[in-house]
Amino acid sequence: MQPLRDAQLGAFTFFASALPHDVCGSNGLPLTPNSIKILGRFQYLKTLTHPRLCQYVDISRGKHERLVVVAEHHEESLKDCQRRGKPVSPDRVLQIAFEILEGLAFMNKHGMVHQALSPHNVLLDRKGHVKLAKFGLYHMTDHGADVDFPIGYPSYLAPEVIAQGCFRSTDSSLVDPPLPSGPKSDVWSLGILLFELCVGRGILQNIDISERLKFIINLGVMDDIVTVLAEEHGCLEIIKELPEKASALLRKCLTFLPSKRPTPSELLEDSVFEGVSCLYTPYQKAAGLFSSSLRCAHLELPEDISELCKDEGDDYLAERSIAEVYHLWCLAGGDLEKELTNKGIIQSKPPVCTLPKFILEDGESFGQGRDRSFLLDDTTVTLSLCQLKNRLKEVAGEAYYPLLEDEQSSLPQSSSSNELTAAVSLPLIIRERDTEYQLIRIVLFDRLLKAYPYKKNQVWKEARVDIPPLLRGLAWAALLGVEGDIQAKYDSIDKDTPIPTDRQIEVDIPRCHQYDELLSSPQGHVKFRRVLKAWVVSHPDLVYWQGLDSLCAPFLYLNFNNEALAYACMSAFIPKYLYNFFLKDNSHVIQEYLTVFSQMIAFHDPELSNHLNEIGFIPDLYAIPWFLTMFTHVFPLHKIFHLWDTLLLGNSSFPFCIGVSILQQLRDRLLANGFNECILLFSDLPEIDIERCVRESINLFCWTPKSATYRQHAQPTKSTTDSSSLGKTPSYFSTSEFQDLPKTDLCREPLKLAELKAEVSPRISAEDLIELCELSGPAHFKTPVKKPKPGKAKILAVDIRGSEDFNRGHIPGSINIPYSSAFGPDGELVQCPATTTTLAGFRGRVIVIISNVMKNAATFAAHLVRVNYPRVCVLDGGMNKMKSTGLLTVPSPQI
Repeated sequence: MQPLRDAQLGAFTFFASALPHDVCGSNGLPLTPNSIKILGRFQYLKTLTHPRLCQYVDISRGKHERLVVVAEHHEESLKDCQRRGKPVSPDRVLQIAFEILEGLAFMNKHGMVHQALSPHNVLLDRKGHVKLAKFGLYHMTDHGADVDFPIGYPSYLAPEVIAQGCFRSTDSSLVDPPLPSGPKSDVWSLGILLFELCVGRGILQNIDISERLKFIINLGVMDDIVTVLAEEHGCLEIIKELPEKASALLRKCLTFLPSKRPTPSELLEDSVFEGVSCLYTPYQKAAGLFSSSLRCAHLELPEDISELCKDEGDDYLAERSIAEVYHLWCLAGGDLEKELTNKGIIQSKPPVCTLPKFILEDGESFGQGRDRSFLLDDTTVTLSLCQLKNRLKEVAGEAYYPLLEDEQSSLPQSSSSNELTAAVSLPLIIRERDTEYQLIRIVLFDRLLKAYPYKKNQVWKEARVDIPPLLRGLAWAALLGVEGDIQAKYDSIDKDTPIPTDRQIEVDIPRCHQYDELLSSPQGHVKFRRVLKAWVVSHPDLVYWQGLDSLCAPFLYLNFNNEALAYACMSAFIPKYLYNFFLKDNSHVIQEYLTVFSQMIAFHDPELSNHLNEIGFIPDLYAIPWFLTMFTHVFPLHKIFHLWDTLLLGNSSFPFCIGVSILQQLRDRLLANGFNECILLFSDLPEIDIERCVRESINLFCWTPKSATYRQHAQPTKSTTDSSSLGKTPSYFSTSEFQDLPKTDLCREPLKLAELKAEVSPRISAEDLIELCELSGPAHFKTPVKKPKPGKAKILAVDIRGSEDFNRGHIPGSINIPYSSAFGPDGELVQCPATTTTLAGFRGRVIVIISNVMKNAATFAAHLVRVNYPRVCVLDGGMNKMKSTGLLTVPSPQI
C-alpha cells in the first residue's frame, strides 16, 4: 500500500440496481443484492498498486443499495488543461499518453479495462504525473450489469462499445448478452482524449447520442479519422502542424476496426515512444511479507545519509499508507455519508416527494418522474483530514519511528504518553476506537511485522497487550509461525478437479457467517470454496467435517485478498489446536478431548461439575461444536477476533479454559435449571461477554498445571520460547508451551480412555509437582532444595499413605491424611468430617493427592470434588515416581 504523501482521500457514490424481493435463486435462497456483489468484487481493486493508478481504499454499503467508494484523489486533472483552452505541447502529449498506457497495460495484465476514461478521470499529482481514477468501476459492477447507468462517457466510448449498448444481469430477454469491452476500447478513448489535448478543447461534447452514433458509424468508411475529426471541428491546421510521432499516435489510437487497433501493451512498445520510454523505469511491485524474494532487494540509500533526515514540514502522517490514514480518519469521527451530504451529493427527500407517478382519466399526470439521484454522479468529494490532524497533533514525531530495541524505554516521552499508558488499562473495545492509541500500535506493529521473522519474539510480546485490528491478519500469521513462499505452495495445489467433498462444501458455505457482507458475496463464496478445497486436497490423511468452513471464516475475512495467507494460517492453526480432529474416525480424539474438558470443569468449578453430572448434562451434548470449530460456530466474527487474539498466544490447552469460562458466565442459570432447560439454554446461547471470557480464561490458564491437560492424541510437542506465555502469570505456574525435551520417568503416562473417564480429577506429572512445590536437588537441578514459605504456598501436597509410609519419606511441606482414616476397606466413606476439617484451611490452593495406589488417590480426589473443593488433582504414578528423585524428606526426630 503506497503512502499518502501529496495525495488526498476522495469519495464518490452510486446506486446498485435493486432486485425484486419475491425472486429466489436456484438454491432456494434469496438473490444476493447487487450491492453485495459489487462490494465483493471491489476487494480485488484494493490489491492493485501502481504509480499510474489511484489506490482504492474502501467501499461502504448504505441504505437502498447505495455504495460509497473511497480512493486516492488529486485535485488537478486533464479537465483543467481543457479549461485553459490552449493546446498542450506535443512532447507533453506523448508523455501523458505513455503514462496513461502504463496504467492501462497494468490493468489489462490483471484482467481489467477502464471503460470510463475521460479528462476528469485522468488526474495529475503535484509532479504532473498521471493517476487514473475510477478505473475499477467497470470491473466492480460486472461490466455495468449491476447498475442502472452505462459505464463510460459517450464522447469517449469506442464505436464497438456504443454499438453493443448496455444491458443488465436481470434482463432475461437477452439470449446472448454483449461481450465485455476489451483493452482496445480504452485505446480509442485515449485517442479522443489526446486529440482534445492537441487542439485545446473538447469535441463531441454537446451532440445528441443518436447523432453521435450516426457520426461514429460514418467514421467507419473514412480512411483518415483524425483528419475528418479535425475538419469537423475546425482544427485541421493544428493537427497538420503536429510532429510525426504525435500524429502517428493519434491515427493508431483512432483506428475504427478493433482488429486493426493496437492494445495498450503494443502501443507502449511502438516507435512513437522511443524518446519517452527511456525516461521511465519499469514498475516492480515490492516483495510481500511471505515470499521467496528479498524484501529489500531494490533498496537504495542516498550518498548523503542526511538526506533521509530532512524535516519536511513535520507531516509524519503523510508518510503512512493510505489505508492507515483512512482507518484513523474513521476512528477520529469521519463519516462518509455526512461528507457527501454536506457537499450536496446525497440529498434526502421527504416521503411525500417520493410518491409514485399516477395519471388521471383526463390524462393529467401527477407525482415524480424518474429519480435522477439514482443515476451516476461521478463527483468526487475530498475528505478533510483536519479533524484527524487535530486529534494527533499531540503525538510526538518519535512515535512514528519507534525504536524496536530495549533502549526505547530511555527515550523522551511525548506529552500524551501518560494518556497512552492509561489507555492500556481501558477495555479493549475502547482502545480499538482510540485514534491516538491505534496510531501508536499500528506504527509499532507495522515495523515489527516488516522485520518478521527476525522480530517474532517482540510480536509475541506486543500481542499480549493487544493487536491493532488493521493489522490483525498479518499479526495472526506471525503468531502462527507462517513463513516462506506461501503463494507458490498455494498455487501448486489443484483446486479445480472435482472431488467428493465439493457437494458438502457447496451446501455449507451459504450458511457460514452470511450476516457478514464480505463473506456472503459471490466472491466470498468462491474464495471460501478455493481455500477449503485447497486444505482438503493438501491433507489427504484428513477429511472434511462440517465446521471446517466456520474455522476458515476468520482467516478468510482477515485475508480476503490473499487466499494463500488464509490457507497458510488455517493449515498452521489446525495442527496446533485441532490435531487429528479431522480424521475420518475421530471419535477417540473427540472423546479424550471432552473427558479432559470435563476434568477441567471439576478442577476449577466442582459445584457446577457436580450439578451437571447429576442432571446428565455432559460436554458431549454441547461442547463438540465449540472445540471442533474453536468457538467460531458459536460467536460472531467480531467476538472471535478478540477471543483468538488471546487464544493464539496460548498452547493447545487454552481452549479448555475458554470453555470453562463460558460455563462460569452461565453458572447461575445452569445451577438453577435441569436437563431440559440446559438443552434449551445452549440451543440459543445467551450473550457472552467476550472480554470477561478472555480475562477469566487467562486466570484459569494460569492456575492450571500444564500436565493436567495432557492428551495422548495432542500434537507432538515442539520447543518454544517464553513468548507463548500469557501476560503476567504467577511464578509457580508455567504457561509456556510444553517443551520438546527427552521423555523422562517424571512425565505423565498415557491412560486408556476408559480409565481416563473413570477419574473425576485430572492427573499431573511428577515433573509438574516438583516445579510447583519449588523443589530441587543435586540429581536434577543445580540449586539447593527450597521449602515453601509459610502462608505463601499456592499448592498443597496431600499424602494419603499410611503414617508409617509417610514417616519413611515424603514430599517437603506435604500433609498426611491416611486413606484408611477416611475410607473403609471397600472404598466406602467413613470419616468425611475429619477429612474436610483438616483441609478446610487450604481451600483455594491446588491440592495434589499422592498415594502408592492410583485407585485410592482417584477415589479420595473424587470425594473432595463432591464436597466442592476446587483445584484438586492426582499425582500420576503416585509416590513411586518420586522415590527416584532424591527429593523426599523424613521428619526430624523428636527430642
